[in-house]
This record gives sequence, C-alpha cells and structure tokens, in this order.
Amino acid sequence: MSDVEKVTFNNSTSREFSKTVKKRVDQYFEENDISKHANAQMVIKTIIMLSLYLGPYALIISGQFSLGTMWFLTFLMGIGMAGVGFSVSHDALHGAYSSNKYVNRALGFTFDLLGANGYIWKITHNIIHHTYTNIHGHDEDLEVAGFIRLSPHSEHKPIHRVQHILAFFAYSLAMVFWVFIKDYKHFLKTNIGPYKDKSHPISEWIILFVTKAIYYTYILVLPMLLLDITWVHLLIGFLTLQLTAGVIIGVIFQLAHVVEGTDHPVPDEENMIDEHWMIHEMVTTNNFARDNKALCWFVGGLNFQIEHHLFPRICSVHYPAISPIVEKTAEEFDIPYNHHETFFEAVASHYRTLKKFGDPEFTYSEPEYKFDFQ
Repeated sequence: MSDVEKVTFNNSTSREFSKTVKKRVDQYFEENDISKHANAQMVIKTIIMLSLYLGPYALIISGQFSLGTMWFLTFLMGIGMAGVGFSVSHDALHGAYSSNKYVNRALGFTFDLLGANGYIWKITHNIIHHTYTNIHGHDEDLEVAGFIRLSPHSEHKPIHRVQHILAFFAYSLAMVFWVFIKDYKHFLKTNIGPYKDKSHPISEWIILFVTKAIYYTYILVLPMLLLDITWVHLLIGFLTLQLTAGVIIGVIFQLAHVVEGTDHPVPDEENMIDEHWMIHEMVTTNNFARDNKALCWFVGGLNFQIEHHLFPRICSVHYPAISPIVEKTAEEFDIPYNHHETFFEAVASHYRTLKKFGDPEFTYSEPEYKFDFQ
C-alpha cells in the first residue's frame, strides 16, 4: 500500500478548452475512420528499430568482424536502442501502441530488453511526470543528478554555475546509471515523488531481477565468452552503446519541458495548481522541429510532446496529424502553444535555460496565465 501527497488541479475552470480539443481530436479519428493506435507504418518502424538494435548485436556476437567494425556496430546499437525506447517501448508502456493490453504488455518488455524496468518507468513517467509536469518535488524527470538544476525552485549549488557544460555529459551517462543503479534505487526507495511508503508486488521484484540478469548476460557475459576480446574491449563497446543512447534520449526528453517559455508552477498553500490540468500541460510543455519528418520518425513523435501529454494513449504515429488541431484550438482560446521550429533552436533554448538556472542571481518569474473559459 502507499499514500500519495497529491497536488490537485482546479479542473472546474477553463473546462471549455479541454472539452473542445478532446472533441476535435476524437472527430479527426472518427471522420477518417482510423484507429488511435498503431498502424502499418508504426509496425514497420517497430521492426526496423528492433532490427537496428538486435541486428548489430547479432553481427558482433558472430565474431566475424574486426575490433573497429565491432566498435562501430555498438554505436549503431546505441542509435537503435534509443529508437526502440522512443518508438516501441514508450508507446507500449503508455498503452498507446495497441487496444489489446496483452500486446502492449509484450511490447513493453522491449524496455526491459534495453536494461531498464518498465514497471518503475510507468510509475515515475506515466503517472508522476505526466500528472505533475515541471512541479518541483513531484516531477521525477527534473531529478537527473544533484549537480544538474532543472527547476528554478530547487536548491542552488555552486556547481550549477557550470551545469550548461556538465548536463550533456550527465545525459550521456544516464543509461549506465539506469542499467546498474536507478531501477534498484527506485524499488528500494520508501518515497517515489509524491508517493509515500510505496511498496511493490513480489511479481515485479522477480521480473526486475530476471530481466536484469538476462540483460547482463547477453550484453556483458556472452561477448566475453564468445568473442576474442579483452575486458577493455568489452568496456569500450558497452560504454559506446550506453553513451550514444543516453545522450540521444536525455536531450530529446529535456527539450520537451526545460526550455525557455515553459512554466514551472508552484502549488498554493492547499497544494493546488489553480488551473485545469490540460492548461497546466500546455504551459509546461514544448514541441520542436515539427516539420522534420526524419527526426519525427526516429523519436517516435516525441518532438510533439504537447500532443503526447494531452493524449498519452494515442499512438505517437498520429501526433503530426493532430498537432494542427491542438494548435488551432489553443490559438482560439489564447493559450500558449510552445514550440521551436528546429531541433537546434530547441537545443540552444535548453542550453540557455541551463545557464539561467545555474546562475545564482537568476530570479524566476512565473508567467501571468489566467484562462477562465467555463
């Protein structure tokens, strides 16, 4: 059992935007007679992404290539690893890939295949991050490392002065930390975000240890047993895989919320955000590079984070199509629709935000938003 110290939202206000955008998005799927879940394009992408991860591994483990070629294949695996996380695991764990929960459950294990734990992710990301987006002390995605300050409301430390340099190194190491420490740490923590005295089913403990053992076996043990390499070669290959995936995943997710223009609201004395939850998601979330089809394909539509946060159970393959609907509706209600035209504009904005939050003289001013559409 667990108790949760809830931050609540004043959903009695600004209801018209919520009703209107939901209705219009539903109409899009109804009028075009298409499912909100994966289509053939998504299935093909799933096969390609899994092949990009597992294919290089199979080539490496065959032992038919030089050390230089095997090193390059670990780099490709890192790209494939990020792609599987973005395009397969993420949708499945949100229950968005299929209308069949067993299909989502099965594909959700691709996350465990990558060395992470899907069960803990659904708690920290699906529940906590998606509910308490950019709320300090609640949103786990703001807690990357003690030397990285992603919220203007967290304690400032001297090291934060150089966090705009350190952050990208921290992102690259994120997967190494995840594989060996993060999941165990969360299982052992008494409190996770706002959840107090959180306990976990025995079955999830078993899945944690079994899937971790499988991962360590195929990624570390088998290469040492089957290949003519030293432990140094193994370490270089493993780190290449993890650092490549880590920096890609870390950067993409930070561009969604920790950039200029996104809000970091503070609950009032009654622990309430005095706004509708959907409005909260609009002002705390950012899109980027919406016209970059190649990037959109690779990151699973996660450059359309606004649509993802409003409709997390809609498959990411549909985000480009519903984005204009959401943007038009937001414009009608005079609600911000945060976005950067290009990927590099978003990265630059994140970099500037890191510098601001790292400056001890910086004072954060919450934007003056008040939408009252009953």
